Amino acid sequence: MSGRSIELGAGEAPQHFVSRTPFDPYAVEAMTSSQERYYRASQWRLMWWRLRRHRIAVASGFLLLAMYLSLPFCEFLAPYGLDARNTDFIYAPPQRVHFVADGRLTAPYVLGFDYHLNLRNLRRVYAPDPQKVEKIRFFCRGGRYRFWGLFPTDYRLFCAARGGQLFLLGTDRLGRDLLSRMIYGARISLTIGLLGVAVSFTLGIVIGGIAGYYGGWTDILIQRAIEIIQSFPHLPLWMALSAILPVTWSPLVVYFGITIILGLIDWTHLARAVRGKLLALREEDFCTAAVLMGARPRRIIGRHLLPNFMSHLIASATLVIPNMILGETALSFLGLGLRSPMTSWGVLLNEAQNINVVALYPWLMLPVANVILTVLAFNFLGDGLRDAADPYH
Repeated sequence: MSGRSIELGAGEAPQHFVSRTPFDPYAVEAMTSSQERYYRASQWRLMWWRLRRHRIAVASGFLLLAMYLSLPFCEFLAPYGLDARNTDFIYAPPQRVHFVADGRLTAPYVLGFDYHLNLRNLRRVYAPDPQKVEKIRFFCRGGRYRFWGLFPTDYRLFCAARGGQLFLLGTDRLGRDLLSRMIYGARISLTIGLLGVAVSFTLGIVIGGIAGYYGGWTDILIQRAIEIIQSFPHLPLWMALSAILPVTWSPLVVYFGITIILGLIDWTHLARAVRGKLLALREEDFCTAAVLMGARPRRIIGRHLLPNFMSHLIASATLVIPNMILGETALSFLGLGLRSPMTSWGVLLNEAQNINVVALYPWLMLPVANVILTVLAFNFLGDGLRDAADPYH
């Protein structure tokens, strides 16, 4: 090929650059079918394949799924009722669960408390008593409650020993079990994010869709309104709007009021994202064809434009929900959000405002661990979905 001859020495065999392995047609067929499987896959399937490689996002997704699936069964999962009081164990510290007794593996148990009143600082001092071995019961009968508010029952996942106590995360100033209240509080704190996102997404998609599709003066007016809303700091604005809610309103009405307030403020970023996508997609050939066929703008936006970046909207939702949860927690912590008798993680943290209480009873700060874990899980899942939303990248 190069014009030079290759001289071989005496007895030297020529070099072969072709594989000597026998031809396997099934391997080629398998490779071809694998490539066809990739190119023929839908966008949602490609997203799932790419998301599976993001292990932290998948683990976060399963964690959040388990948390949300547990919400309808809060009464069954909690060892005590929401307002059950143990007046003999006020500010009791968390009890440690033991699995070994006398060097042998045994059923989980806790040690009962002995306490005395410290007259110097008027503080109850609790100490575990090795003689009080209280085994934890599972699938047992505890305090009565109405499951889903309809069916009276007293079955619980786990309970304290008969005549004993079980405070895995300690108690508060009224002797209420903190673990049970955190389980009940998850129902409010986690659902308020979903409801807030529903309000935010409705406003963001509708207003952003109008601005991106029509353009012109409509787009200019909407963009200036978005800039005015974004110029206000969110937390002071939340506080001001929450303070307007009448004190005489029922807790349920306040709950929906806080949800609407959070949703009315966080729609601006989504509206701008939707507007930018529609500005680019409305010039595509399929959109022009729909216009020439006489499709109405509502059908073009909802049937042809929005589905093309629905994956990006889902990824955005997982990043907006943590902001809703943090907003509700901050407002309730400051006393401007939800109020008793409703219970959320922010309401529980409201009792930890006093630094002296935190110094003496640090377990009252444990609800913040739920907030941190949930926000991190949503952020990891959002990062994974955002990377998977562009599977061709």
